[in-house]
Amino acid sequence: MYRAPVEEIAHTLRVTAGLDAAMEQGRFGELSGDLVDAILEEAGRFASTRVAPLLEVGDQHGTPLKDGEVTTPTGWKDVYREWIEGGWNALTGREEFGGQGLPMMLAIATFEMWNSGSMAFGIGPTLTLGAIEALDAHATDDLKQLYLPKLVSGEWMGTMNLTEPQAGSDVGALRTRAERADDGTYRIFGSKIFITYGEHDLTDNIVHLVLARLPDAPAGTKGISLFLVPKFLVNAAGPLGARNDVFCGGVEHKMGIHGSPTCTMIYGDGFARDREPGAVGWLIGEENRGLACMFTMMNNARLAVGIQGVAVAEAAYQKALAYAEERRQMRAPGWKGDGMSPIIEHPDVQRNLLTMKGLTGAARGIAYACAHAIDMARTGEGDDARHWSDRANLLTPVAKAFSTDIGVDVASIGIQVHGGMGYIEETGAAQLLRDARIAPIYEGTNGIQAIDLVQRKLALGGGQHFAAYIAELRDVANAVAASNVAEFGETGPRLLAGLDDLAQAGAWLQDAVAEGKVGEALAGATPFLRLFGLAGGATYLAKGALGSDNAGRTALARFFAENLLAETSALKDRVIHGAASLLAARKALA
Repeated sequence: MYRAPVEEIAHTLRVTAGLDAAMEQGRFGELSGDLVDAILEEAGRFASTRVAPLLEVGDQHGTPLKDGEVTTPTGWKDVYREWIEGGWNALTGREEFGGQGLPMMLAIATFEMWNSGSMAFGIGPTLTLGAIEALDAHATDDLKQLYLPKLVSGEWMGTMNLTEPQAGSDVGALRTRAERADDGTYRIFGSKIFITYGEHDLTDNIVHLVLARLPDAPAGTKGISLFLVPKFLVNAAGPLGARNDVFCGGVEHKMGIHGSPTCTMIYGDGFARDREPGAVGWLIGEENRGLACMFTMMNNARLAVGIQGVAVAEAAYQKALAYAEERRQMRAPGWKGDGMSPIIEHPDVQRNLLTMKGLTGAARGIAYACAHAIDMARTGEGDDARHWSDRANLLTPVAKAFSTDIGVDVASIGIQVHGGMGYIEETGAAQLLRDARIAPIYEGTNGIQAIDLVQRKLALGGGQHFAAYIAELRDVANAVAASNVAEFGETGPRLLAGLDDLAQAGAWLQDAVAEGKVGEALAGATPFLRLFGLAGGATYLAKGALGSDNAGRTALARFFAENLLAETSALKDRVIHGAASLLAARKALA
């Protein structure tokens, strides 16, 4: 059973990612280290005792659909109700709407715990937080007053409706249409697929944010608008009104996250028989500028999905560690006990477990650093705010893609540690891999994140922000090298070598894009993102070890630097020299 690693989460949050330094600057009012620790302790208790037991029942029960209604697994409604009553959904919401106004860093840390307990449970509130961000930034004051208090509290949940059968990552190809009504509202017609928590019984209303196209809209992404479409119409006086013309037409049968309803949503097909067809919607932002509004929600969601990768990796590591401590096979070198030794005593199993823990910690450091940048941008002004906004933009694709790749990698290694029993559903190791596999796909595939990093994010600040980030990481590596702590071994020099690989590969990509060699640059995008994650994540592990008297952190940072970081050299070579053979090999795919 999962137990939240509260001390490790707190250390990464406060020391590695910089929350303590930000609190010392007065960025978050009266927020203190004691309060942070208390929040994390309580979140850890709730995740371990209430959310984690949902994991298996969610996988087995699924989300059956009958007469347009979805039934969530046994116990989920009770736990969700306790969760919102505990104020967890309202952590980062504005106080004006009933929120607690706490940093994004705390929300991301708690979302790691919810998703480690049950990824299928944790993804639902993720979309609500994204909807809150989008409405707060772009909706009219009237819509904010009507919807945000219920969304912030978690009494209502939100969704994001982008994908259509013919329009996946290319949202410019969507066909859902919107028509203007005389009363200032709009009527929405069309269907969306892969809508997470599009229909469920956890809340009495669901607020859909839907991308659609007006009749006179320009083609492509420039002609997309964003609309708020509630499941039930909302009366200003309080009680819910009539059912809107939006219904769930089907629930997908998926490889994993069975407890999360993935819905086909149908808008304006006449299901609401008491009036003319058409789902009633309200415009968010300006007509034909909906994609900019939706990106406010998507950027939040991408970091939240990245933390899902960290979360499932942590759960897989804990499960594998417990099994390795109990399972006995053969006699490990140096074993002095009776009979067979626990498999954790075998060097190969130790390597697997250390790889799992190291990759998890590296991804956690990147994700928390991204959340820190978001908080610093929100609390800063002028150049300071722009600097941290650039940092958040730089780290978001890495936090999403590297972390979710790590989730899959670590869950797969976890099955290997279990051996044959890992392939049997009884142990639960297989479920973690099945659940993890969606995260590199949704909220923008990891290939798209790599393209975004290379084509857009490396260019921030004229390319200087990336260079400044590497300089900050080098300061950490130099501090490790200068510490003269024997237990660090070759960590300092190995970090500096990995950062050199990152800088050289990044400079090559910047030049390639500037010279119009886009195909060559994109051929190296995915290996570059992996390189970025390894070099940055290794440095965060070392930074955490520098700020700690925990010998285990130093040992883990050294293992990562001396055993895993050498991959950066091969990745750099793939970025700089791999394009020609990749592009020439198209004929091999016949």
